[in-house]
Amino acid sequence: MDLLPSPLALPFPAMPDIAGVTLRVARARYKNWDRCDLTYAELADGTVLAGVFTKNVCCSTEVEMGREQVKRGKARALVVNAGNSNAFTGYRGREAVEQIMAQVAGHLGCEPADVLVSSTGVIGVPLPKDKAREGVANALSGPPCSWEDAAITIGTTDTFAKGATVSAMIGDTRVTLNGIIKGSGMIAPDMATMLGYIFTDAAVEPGFLQQCLSAANERTYSCITVDSDTSTSDTVLAFATGKAGNAPLASSDSPGADAFMAAMEDICRQLAHLVVRDGEGAQKFISVAVQGATSDDSARRIGLSIANSPLVKTAIAGGDANWGRVVMAVGKAGEPADRDKLSIAFGGIWAAKSGLPLPDYDEAPVAKHLQGQEIDITVDIGLGDGRATVWTCDLTHGYIAINADYRS
Repeated sequence: MDLLPSPLALPFPAMPDIAGVTLRVARARYKNWDRCDLTYAELADGTVLAGVFTKNVCCSTEVEMGREQVKRGKARALVVNAGNSNAFTGYRGREAVEQIMAQVAGHLGCEPADVLVSSTGVIGVPLPKDKAREGVANALSGPPCSWEDAAITIGTTDTFAKGATVSAMIGDTRVTLNGIIKGSGMIAPDMATMLGYIFTDAAVEPGFLQQCLSAANERTYSCITVDSDTSTSDTVLAFATGKAGNAPLASSDSPGADAFMAAMEDICRQLAHLVVRDGEGAQKFISVAVQGATSDDSARRIGLSIANSPLVKTAIAGGDANWGRVVMAVGKAGEPADRDKLSIAFGGIWAAKSGLPLPDYDEAPVAKHLQGQEIDITVDIGLGDGRATVWTCDLTHGYIAINADYRS
């Protein structure tokens, strides 16, 4: 089905080149569509790798193999297939991935294990090896493309291209991080169907790159939800070419490491927010801030209980300031909470405090806030210092329409 652009879409940013990264796209025709659906990123020799993956136990071969490749900490290429997730496809799915890895490795003169593969789309259909072979060949011989072209090509039900760029100073050297991501539905933590790729020219040891990405993931990708469903293919990979020439970052004690860690979290947060903004059928971007919990982890779980509640999400879609549904979601989270200490606000306006509705509560300004596209919910548990913020979108008829037609 043809999808209208999300009303929450943001324009694609101007993104500089990253030394050591060349992007190309091609048509493999994995589905009956007239668009590029294979993305190829060639990476300079010496590029290091980090990654985080779905916790779905029915994951794809690409995820299984990717976990092992990340342990090696190096990469020469990335291939992303759109339209077919190649999950739940047994040995035939693995053969298709191994074919892609061998084909690219033969072209680059590297080990097949240095070629990362991701796939996204329909589950349960083996990736067609003939189409994959032709698509990879077209990509290897094609002209370089833009970051926006690559971002468009990795999408499935996405309605806009998603990218972000940030920079940081490591000593006297400026390093750049560029990221592209796809995701619109089947989005829930563990971590957040979502594929994300971050490329930097910074010189970073693979162990520290993994540390930075894992830490950023806990506060970004694992704090978003669209529909509470965790994909079989979720993957976020980070590649560092080292071409900026900075003194290599080996640990959090390395000079400039704090700036790089902050830049990594910044770009991951931007990309995670873009996924929520393109939530299937979404009309509103919702931030849920939980404070006063017994721990940060408890606050996050309470926040996700609220953000995943269909009753909360539909109330927001309808502009209904039904704070009773938030109370319900807090109570079902399975975390420490006390009804008589609970406080709830919409748009910074408290509707209830210490377990009671405020006697002078005026719903009119709250209703006005809920008419907008950016919605803020604050919950104070009243038990401790734990806090966390999670992000979600509303639940509309559009979500049903998109997913009812997904395979057609």
